[in-house]
Amino acid sequence: MINSQFVVERVQTGVRMEKRILKVLKGFAEYHDLTLGDLLEGIVLHAFDGKTPFSAESLARIRELKKFYGLDLDSRASHHLVEGRRRAAAESGAGKTVASARKEERRLEKKHMEKNK
Repeated sequence: MINSQFVVERVQTGVRMEKRILKVLKGFAEYHDLTLGDLLEGIVLHAFDGKTPFSAESLARIRELKKFYGLDLDSRASHHLVEGRRRAAAESGAGKTVASARKEERRLEKKHMEKNK
């Protein structure tokens, strides 16, 4: 086993992720007494080297966690996940960007203020 330590700079990130995937990752990290960040770093570093990050025992634990949290997705779903609210809005043509929604909100607020002068 390598006892080397590597000094790194970590940054806070606001990554969005499918809810049940996150629950499985958190459960797996907790089981191994790791932070979620440490677990994700390990998974990514293994993937970058073309190696699997999980032993057979770990994969069995992940299967248990997936079943517990109702995660029925696998690698075939990768890059095909869409959010329910966004998909419904896109299909109805009602989807707005956050910026356009804020702009509309400011316009309505200004109109309301002018009306009440």
